[in-house]
Order: sequence, then C-alpha cells, then structure tokens
Amino acid sequence: MADTVFDDFSGDVGARWDYVADGVMGGVSQGGAEIRGAGSGAVLRLQGAVSTDNNGGFIQVRQRFSEAWPQTAEGVSLRVKGNGETYYVFLKTPGLSRVWHSYRAPFTASEQWQTVRLPFADFSASHDGMPQSFAPSKVNSIAIVAYGADYQADVSVDRIEVY
Repeated sequence: MADTVFDDFSGDVGARWDYVADGVMGGVSQGGAEIRGAGSGAVLRLQGAVSTDNNGGFIQVRQRFSEAWPQTAEGVSLRVKGNGETYYVFLKTPGLSRVWHSYRAPFTASEQWQTVRLPFADFSASHDGMPQSFAPSKVNSIAIVAYGADYQADVSVDRIEVY
C-alpha cells in the first residue's frame, strides 16, 4: 500500500492535538506542545521535564480520531528531530480496559531530521491482560510521548504517515 499522510500539521492543528502530562494521575512532569510555523512548514513540538517522582513519568501530545486506518496498513512513519532521547508512539484502540493502556513503540529523535518507520508488529501491549496485537483499522488515538525516565524532552514532528 502507498503511504497515506495522517497529519502534516497544517490547518487547524490545535483542534486535533491535545497536550497531557502525568499530573492527571498525580505526577509532577511539566511541559507543553505547540505548533511552530504554518502550512507546509508546520511542525508539532513537544518539550518539557519528565519526572518519575510521585509515580509520574510522561508528557505527551495526542490525537483522537474516528476515520479508520486501512486494515492492510503495516505501520506508521514519522519525520522527527529532537535531542537524542528516546520517545514513543502510543496507539489506542476501543475496548482497552484502562485509560493508561496502549500499544507502544520507541524511537530515538536525533538532532537532524529523519524518517522513523515503526511497523505495527513492533508495538507492544503496555500491560498484562491486554490483547497482544491490534487491527490497524481499530486504532483511534495516536500520541507522541516522552516517557519512563527523568529527562528534558524536546521532540519535533513535521509529518506522520500510515504505510
């Protein structure tokens, strides 16, 4: 299948993407997400301090959506740059029993723009008791996440595609 642009961050991006931190669960991580530039030059940037204190450990920017990805899709690709740290893509499907459950795949965001391809087969269930795989057509949320360690997060994404 040909790559399908999921988001190039043009248009009314603020209406599509939401910033969330672990404070919703008592954590102390802090940060923010913003769109820099406009049109074909728009970039989504997630920055902040991730802290594992007080059972915390994440900041994220996410999009919930209802348009189904093709059942034949094999993965997602992102054009990213960052500060050399490890970040994650979290995917969600309907019927996960807890709000913190997701399917997760890591990537490293180098200081130069690069395309990262994440096959769905490389995504892992976040918790025991979840189904170990998912149908691409059932994905209804995607998040770019700084997670799981104490560090300064700084990652930019200018394109997400489903392949």
